Amino acid sequence: MPVTLAKGQTIDLSKPDRGTDLTRVRMALGWDAKVVETRGLFGRVRRTERDIDLDASALLVSAGKVVDIVYFGQLRSKDGSLQHTGDNLTGAGDGDDESILVDLGAVHASVEHIVFTVNSYSGESFAEIDNAYVRVVDSAARDAELARYTLTGSGPHTALVMARVSRTAAGWAFTAIGAPGRGRTAHELVALALATLS
Repeated sequence: MPVTLAKGQTIDLSKPDRGTDLTRVRMALGWDAKVVETRGLFGRVRRTERDIDLDASALLVSAGKVVDIVYFGQLRSKDGSLQHTGDNLTGAGDGDDESILVDLGAVHASVEHIVFTVNSYSGESFAEIDNAYVRVVDSAARDAELARYTLTGSGPHTALVMARVSRTAAGWAFTAIGAPGRGRTAHELVALALATLS
């Protein structure tokens, strides 16, 4: 059963049924295009959808520095352990709109944290974005949902450090962060992402 996470909450990414570490996880981002109502002649209400371009990114951190970024402009990490599934420019359709696949066993040994961010490339604030969420699923177990964090209504900012996966002595742990910021790309969020680690 999935866990709905509060800001700052951490869960251990181990399989409770077998007591073994997860090997593959997928961080998924979903949102909907904004429905805008306008009044036309004679007070007639017209509903239209406005595309919103959110971007999911992952920053790999080693010794307190970002050593790699996976985003729409670089779909694979340098070590091959992370793979972005592609850029969704609108939020149209049901379900997950962008995903980042993580092979935890292949992450370079020097990487201590993988920080996941979302930013509004098209500039809308999170107060304007409907049904936005991030979730982590066990890719090796038919995408069984492990945790979910709701992003909608989080405020007037244009970016968010969503969550991180951190290497621990026992394996990996997932933490929902929810730190708001401003920026249109993951590169503009490096300082904020690093600040959430302390």
